[in-house]
Amino acid sequence: MTLRFEVFPQDLDTTVEFYTSVLGFTAVRYEPEGSHPYASLVRDEVCVGVSPRPQAVPAEHRRPPVGVELVFEVDDVEAEARRVETSGWPIEEELQHRPWGLRDFRICDPNGYYVRITERTPDGEAEPSAG
Repeated sequence: MTLRFEVFPQDLDTTVEFYTSVLGFTAVRYEPEGSHPYASLVRDEVCVGVSPRPQAVPAEHRRPPVGVELVFEVDDVEAEARRVETSGWPIEEELQHRPWGLRDFRICDPNGYYVRITERTPDGEAEPSAG
């Protein structure tokens, strides 16, 4: 299984810049002009589709109503933390050990999505509910 998700920001360029410069994704499709601007960003087995919307979608049309946390599992969480620090992007929660046994750090993307970057579980099993 692979993962693909889409975000619908107001600003395509800012979102593409964040995912490519801060998180190391590659833009495999970038069409900022025309009637349907779109970008497809890829890193390993994760693909992020970006389709701008001129106005925010009303909260009552989104699910779940309490929000979303995007979790990226990486082989070297320290290298990822250095990448984000070097980019100058603000870190919401510094790299730390969590009660469930893994280390992670947290940032927000330019659209407010909460992003947790965590080390992979040692045995490849699913991570316990972390929150």
